[in-house]
Amino acid sequence: MSRVTSGKVTHARHKKVLTAAKGYYSRRSTNFKTARQAVDKANQYATRDRKNRKRTFRALWIQRINAAVRAHDADMTYSRFIAALGKAGIEVDRKVLADLAVHEPEAFAAIVAQAKAAA
Repeated sequence: MSRVTSGKVTHARHKKVLTAAKGYYSRRSTNFKTARQAVDKANQYATRDRKNRKRTFRALWIQRINAAVRAHDADMTYSRFIAALGKAGIEVDRKVLADLAVHEPEAFAAIVAQAKAAA
């Protein structure tokens, strides 16, 4: 019986990790053991931050909507605006509202007027 080596498999596994670690500083990009640790940690951060990105964008949209609503109507706040949208039966999500507030101020002003009438 000939001896079975795992050279090809090990080389492929090492190459996959070192390719993922390309651009890392010093031994983190060349040494397999430290590169594996760095890539594992980077993947943990990536997984965590995919969740955090959703929170961050929602907070950004809310801030933009709040600023735009206050610019159109001084005594209306974000929370009153969202409540008025519900009463008016307007179902537009925060992402679209924030985009309208930035890029289409006239359309957003119309929505604010409708919400104010329903409140």
